[in-house]
Amino acid sequence: MAAVSYAAAAPLFTLKSPNPNAPIPQKLILLQANPSFPSRRRGILRVSASVSVSESGLRTGPNDLVSSILSKVLRTNGGVLLKKEEHEEVARVARELQEFCVEEPVKNPLIFGEWDVVYCSRPTSPGGGYRSALGRVFFRTKEMIQAVQAPDVVRNKVAFSALGFLDGEVCLEGKLKALDGEWIQVIFDPPQLKVGGMEFCYGGQSEVKLQITYIDEKIRLGKGSRGSLFVFLRRT
Repeated sequence: MAAVSYAAAAPLFTLKSPNPNAPIPQKLILLQANPSFPSRRRGILRVSASVSVSESGLRTGPNDLVSSILSKVLRTNGGVLLKKEEHEEVARVARELQEFCVEEPVKNPLIFGEWDVVYCSRPTSPGGGYRSALGRVFFRTKEMIQAVQAPDVVRNKVAFSALGFLDGEVCLEGKLKALDGEWIQVIFDPPQLKVGGMEFCYGGQSEVKLQITYIDEKIRLGKGSRGSLFVFLRRT
């Protein structure tokens, strides 16, 4: 039988007697059973009190953290609309989620599929100059997609509207290489630009390194070698 443990929070308050010579009662401690225990154990040792407990003191599971981080990054133009303190909050939730990451996520088949790039802490990391402050004046991003195809193909696409009426996209294709259980390296061929009926390549090869810090059926988190935080949402 698995061992059962209970977490005790810090004392909420103390009771003082008006009589200084009277013994002082023990401090009130809030005890609560771990919700992950089997239901037949949950009823053991539960004390409730009408005392508010700060959210930071509660243990939060991965599903709650996934919902939290998505609520902060969706409809923010990939993070462009967020303020500094909001970026810091996204980073905080990402660090908490990292504690629930599977072992060696690079080897997990969940990495394969199509993902929307819904957030990046640095706007120019996905899309380059098209996502810079000046680039966003002329190019309105419509979607950013990353497809990871077995065994080692990565395709990135940034679709945009130029000057509000001309649709286009930039595509990158590269080879994925696992550096260890968490880090991957992708070497991309020169990007392809498609605007209207025109299509051409420009520039040269590029290389990125990314640490997968969390993955499940819904989202994937990554951290670039320069510290950029990415949130990917699986396309359905």
